[in-house]
Amino acid sequence: MTSTSAISSRLATRADAESIARIYNQGIADRTATFETRPRTVTDVESWFDGHHPIVVVEVEGTVQAFASTSTYRPRECYAGIAEFSVYVARETRGQKLGEVAMQALIAESEKAGFWKLLSRVFPENQASLKMLSRLEFREVGTYIKHGQLEGVWKDVVIVERLLEKNL
Repeated sequence: MTSTSAISSRLATRADAESIARIYNQGIADRTATFETRPRTVTDVESWFDGHHPIVVVEVEGTVQAFASTSTYRPRECYAGIAEFSVYVARETRGQKLGEVAMQALIAESEKAGFWKLLSRVFPENQASLKMLSRLEFREVGTYIKHGQLEGVWKDVVIVERLLEKNL
């Protein structure tokens, strides 16, 4: 657990699914961080808890305001040590570095879980996320051009990765 005054991070539990869904659905509605357009239910989020892929939350004065999660990168056994990640912050607390707190906790928990690499794809216009990930030593691998469509518009994504040295 990380703690800075009233801000703390911890592993998420299924009891956090409602808060995680609320925050993720804000990200979906904003159309700035994901290709997803269908809001997620608590049941959808509960299915993320597979016992292997860490999910962390950040609380501000006891209320979940951010989360970071990992998921399967590819099903092939040779990629078992690589996890995809996502990080989202509630609208009302964006700009307070809660995403960074969440990612620091996720990196630590991912190392404990035995992962050797974290990776994701970020919209190029999401400069706040790209800058935060750079501060956390993620490197930009390249850009997928026209990787997917969001409401009929082709969007590029920047591929980011970080090796988890402890597990190499």
